Amino acid sequence: MLQPIRAAFGLLTRLPVGPAPVQPEGVWAFPVAGLAVGAIAGLSFWVALALGLPPGPAAALALFGQILLTGALHEDGLADSADGLWGGFERAGRLEIMRDSRVGSYGVLAIGTSLLIRWSALVSAGPWGLVIAAVLSRAAMVWPMARLPHARKDGLARLAGRPSGRATAMACGVAALIVLPLAGWSLLLLAPAVALAALSGTAIARAKIGGQTGDILGGTQQLAEMAALLVLAALV
Repeated sequence: MLQPIRAAFGLLTRLPVGPAPVQPEGVWAFPVAGLAVGAIAGLSFWVALALGLPPGPAAALALFGQILLTGALHEDGLADSADGLWGGFERAGRLEIMRDSRVGSYGVLAIGTSLLIRWSALVSAGPWGLVIAAVLSRAAMVWPMARLPHARKDGLARLAGRPSGRATAMACGVAALIVLPLAGWSLLLLAPAVALAALSGTAIARAKIGGQTGDILGGTQQLAEMAALLVLAALV
């Protein structure tokens, strides 16, 4: 069981775990990597509050810590997806734009919107909300991996492979087991919201490029995290 966890940490975080190949059936460990990211960022949230900072600056510091822990991997995916899917006019052009390291207006707006939504929701949801959203959103990434073919012949997503339905169910189950003690009955609202975000990201990618890439997975994670945090903020 340690190999999939190590692989998930190596792929989704900047934590020094060493290289490990990601196997398609090991994606159940993605929520475990999300737990580590959310817990460390949430701890910075608690420390900031304990030092007397208001919730707004504390939430901003926690988001900054989360971005450092992931190397802005998912934010980069969201920006590239927004630029390519809405900036291109046909499949090949969209994929080419997504591979371009430069960020366009759609990408800037997507990142800005994501940060604003996540920050404002975190102010209400608090540190536990950060942990819950981090776990559920990493499970959401598995859905487009399993449901869509690879849009390219190379890239990060192809290296991770295409998980089976069993592996997808395991990822969702692990996420639910981790989150249930923290969210309680709120999971009944969180799960549909996160699922809708994953389904939306998958449907858009299918319509625009006929498959998935690493950027699509990152963009899906961001959509799912925003959905989870908005639900938690509304419940609070």
